[in-house]
Amino acid sequence: MGLSFCPEPTVVPEFSTNAACAIITGGVRRIGAEIARTLHRRGLSVCLHYRGSEQPAQELADALNGERAGSAALVQADLADPGAGQTIHDAALEAFGRIDVLINNASAFYPTPVKQATQAHWDDLFASNARGPFFLSRTCAPELARRPGAIVNLVDIHGLVPLKDNSVYSMAKAALVMQTRALAKDLAPMIRVNGVAPGSILWPEGESDSGEEAQREILQKVPLQRQGTPADIAGAVAFLALDAPYVTGQILAVDGGRLLNM
Repeated sequence: MGLSFCPEPTVVPEFSTNAACAIITGGVRRIGAEIARTLHRRGLSVCLHYRGSEQPAQELADALNGERAGSAALVQADLADPGAGQTIHDAALEAFGRIDVLINNASAFYPTPVKQATQAHWDDLFASNARGPFFLSRTCAPELARRPGAIVNLVDIHGLVPLKDNSVYSMAKAALVMQTRALAKDLAPMIRVNGVAPGSILWPEGESDSGEEAQREILQKVPLQRQGTPADIAGAVAFLALDAPYVTGQILAVDGGRLLNM
């Protein structure tokens, strides 16, 4: 017997953030932390996944719980582990008893020039950027289908246009783009699935002087002539997760128009 995630509803209930729970993978640093804070301000409880950033995770959870007691929980898992999806799912249910929103944000990123790329690089980049989100989404789908749930995947403009010397990462993000569209079809009508494709938001940590030159070249191709902020991405995620009940299967580029010049 096949799995049934989304029985046909006679009436689609209105989504409410009252007591709703969002899972955010990679949700304790950088863009993930801003997404967590934004959804928390909207009234959701948040289950924050992290892999190795234990201290930032605890600090963020303490801050959010200080604003609203019992509203943030932590779960540690490596998305390369086949059991990670179940671990994250179970932690959210144990903490909040429900799952309304899933944000697949966690991502590994590093260059893989073709001549230097290895199977280990392939496995690592696909694990966090494509395989992990798919199996976590599948695991959470029955719970998301109990209400009009939403999944938002953090893709990348380089899942649409490849980044030089980053072929494996670009392919992994392209897989996540197709995953977004495929699951939007397969999990409808009770679960919406969309993606946000950031452009130049936060530079990779530890950039060198040559990296700064590359940054200037990138910004010259951005029509809005400035770098975006984590708040720009978090706002787009919140829109797709909470405020767009008739939107599914879409990829929203938040890139200052950079795709126009790629």
